[in-house]
Amino acid sequence: MGESISVTTSGDRGRRRMGLLLTMAAMTGLVDSTSYLGLDRVFVANMTGNVVLLAFALAGAPGLSADLSALALAGFLAGATLAGRIASAPALSGLAHGVGRAHRWLLVALTAEATLICLALLAAVVTGQVGEPRPYGVVAPLAVAMGLQHATARRVAMPEVPTNVLTTTLTGLVIDSRLAGGPGFHAPSRLAAPVAMFSGALVGGACLLHIGRLVPLSLAVALGIGCLLAVVTGLVAAEE
Repeated sequence: MGESISVTTSGDRGRRRMGLLLTMAAMTGLVDSTSYLGLDRVFVANMTGNVVLLAFALAGAPGLSADLSALALAGFLAGATLAGRIASAPALSGLAHGVGRAHRWLLVALTAEATLICLALLAAVVTGQVGEPRPYGVVAPLAVAMGLQHATARRVAMPEVPTNVLTTTLTGLVIDSRLAGGPGFHAPSRLAAPVAMFSGALVGGACLLHIGRLVPLSLAVALGIGCLLAVVTGLVAAEE
């Protein structure tokens, strides 16, 4: 997918960059709470868990859907592919040495992601598929959106703030801790992504179970639009 997008990291801009990624991590928690609790036990953002669920379903475990897990995996990979195609699009690659290429890439990617999550919410409203079996029309756009988000976060290139996968982050925190004989970690930002994702999942699960099935997905739409507006207005700006 070419070189990474570098978002300015000094002062307020660095904090805004982190805020963008942490918002994406919270979106992951919200979306996966919807997909797992409301869409027949499937992950659309956490592909480690989804691959395991797919294997369990193929082994005959009750209550799991192999076709939904396979659809989510395929959608996620399609989203990552879409991110690569956006990055190599002539309208952007032709500006490889011009001002605004990275910013435009981020803008297009976030627009696509927000649109896909909006389509998933619309499908859920129109079809009533949240809480119903075989919610293909909701799972597919969510999985594509999450694949696109993960690829976008990789391009923003801030490895200590992941948006989809926390295994490496949590392992690093433990290895670097004094308890494990390490030097200790001194960057609170390393804890921020797990907290953001946990918070998104907690809020999403509580809302889905106790308020309404569409609430977590609606919140994810709001966060997605918020990320997009932050880039549109220049609150988060990318350097070439």
